[in-house]
Parts: sequence; structure tokens; C-alpha cells
Amino acid sequence: MAWQRNFHLTRRHLEEGGTLPTTPGDVVRQSEDLGQWVRGQQLGWDKLTTVQQWMCRHILGIHHASQDEKPKPRVSQADKWAMHLAAATQYYQREGHLRVPRKHVETITISAGGDNGDGKEQEVRDLKLGAWISNQRTRAASLTPQRIEQLSAIGMRWA
Repeated sequence: MAWQRNFHLTRRHLEEGGTLPTTPGDVVRQSEDLGQWVRGQQLGWDKLTTVQQWMCRHILGIHHASQDEKPKPRVSQADKWAMHLAAATQYYQREGHLRVPRKHVETITISAGGDNGDGKEQEVRDLKLGAWISNQRTRAASLTPQRIEQLSAIGMRWA
């Protein structure tokens, strides 16, 4: 019902001479944010039925979002840990210690899973390593034994 309501409100908006709203907040009709709804259809194209895709494409002029238009997936806590551990390892290998200044930012290059000829896309990230190391020391009591072991193996001083 909600999909049909938003579809008809968008169709009516276009019939009245409006342009296709593609940004949340662009057009609000009867308390429905049509820009947000259109954007949701573009991003969730694969979740629409074949009929809904046809109606969006041929009646409203909505097309699915390209890969460049889609937001990047959120980074999991495990992935954040792995990135910071890689940055700490890089810092330790370069400096010979983990006495990282609190404001230090470490630049790392990670594989992002795309394709650059070797099957993996490279992404450069700046991580606030100094703050992260300080936080790990502060939270040592709540870290898992595996994480304490990983940090200890690369020269972490806990006090």
C-alpha cells in the first residue's frame, strides 16, 4: 500500500509539471517525502518486483542507481579492528615501537575488493592511530585475549 501511494503521488507530481525528485526533502506531498521514496527505489531496484521496475522505468522515468551512485557499505567493527591493527603493525615495523603520539594519523593502503588488474582495488585510508592505541590501553581489561595477544605481538606496552 505504501509503495502504491508513493508511486501515485510521484506520478501525479510529474503530471502536474514537476520534475522527478531524487533528493530527500525535495518534494513532500501529503506527508510523503517523494525524493526519499524515489531514491529508495533507485537504491533498492533489485528488491522491486518486475512489474514495479517496469512501472518505475516506463511511467516515472526512474532507473536503478549505478555502482558509483550507491553509498559505500558500512565498515564492520571487526574490519575497523583489522585496519587499525594493520596500521599499528605498519607503524611498529617503521618506528620499532608503539609509543604513538596521541594525534598521530597513519596512512594505510587496503584491498577494497574491486578490480585494478590483480583482482583487488586499492584504497588509501588515514587512521587516527595515536588515539586508537591510547584507547586500547585504556580498555585493556575489556579486550579479548586474542586482541591483547595481537597487540602484544607487535610491541604494545600496556602501562
